[in-house]
Amino acid sequence: MGALNTHFVPALDGVAYGLLLFVAAAGLTLLFGIGGVLNIAHGTLFALGGYLAATVSDGSWSSAFLGLIVATVGGTLGGGVLAASTLPLAERGHLPQALLTFGLALVGGDILSTVYGGDQHPVVIPTSVSGTVHIFGHVYPTYRLLFILVASVLALAGTYVLGRTRAGALLRAAADDRDMVGAMGYAPWRVHAALCGAAGALAGLAGGLGAPIIGPGPDTADKVLMLSMVVIVLGKPGSVAGAFVAAIAVGEIETLGVSISSNWAPYLLFGLMAVGLVARTFRGSSASVGAPAGAHA
Repeated sequence: MGALNTHFVPALDGVAYGLLLFVAAAGLTLLFGIGGVLNIAHGTLFALGGYLAATVSDGSWSSAFLGLIVATVGGTLGGGVLAASTLPLAERGHLPQALLTFGLALVGGDILSTVYGGDQHPVVIPTSVSGTVHIFGHVYPTYRLLFILVASVLALAGTYVLGRTRAGALLRAAADDRDMVGAMGYAPWRVHAALCGAAGALAGLAGGLGAPIIGPGPDTADKVLMLSMVVIVLGKPGSVAGAFVAAIAVGEIETLGVSISSNWAPYLLFGLMAVGLVARTFRGSSASVGAPAGAHA
């Protein structure tokens, strides 16, 4: 019980941090796994959402909602730029896409640094959620608890849309057979634009929601991009459920791991990624051996 009490708050922080990573990485894993677009500028869209939310925040609920709206709209517009830029490279593999989006990330980061400077921007949240609450005898920030609830709803909504709606079925079909989707009357460029816009909107929304937790600053884009990539590698590209589990695992390592052993926490993160890749390789080899010739694993 003593260890449980000691590490309860870091463990809950890990859930909040993991959900933040999930909202940020969900768009990236859909764009890469379904759309086949490797977007290195995803972290920049997250930072853009955070900066926009910080700009309009004044401690009122109206400014908080406005911040989420402008962050989502900003991310969506950024996704539109990404869609227009990457569409000509759709059939040329991931390396040209990576180089192009890396250039967009550099330009976007330079613009954000010029506009907002080199300091971290604080976000003023409403007074009613700026305090603390007691959970099982532990003091915990109210906003982080609210964030856990909101991010959980977003995770459920995203899973429902992708798995139970016509739009989700269209996106999954586009991943399997784009020609078939085109034969159904859906122009491939529209699917591409919708994916880029949705991924940008999720990144911007995550930036706006997470700004009080990860204040927007010069290193925000790089940190979020790196952790989102780890989440995608662990969770399997295109899998929302896999991204959710991986994001929670990464969040716990980043918080609970530091609480238990700060010296080993950075190695634990990449150690987990190495173990996940090795386990997936062995699982894929076993499935290939057991499958009949010509069957898909």
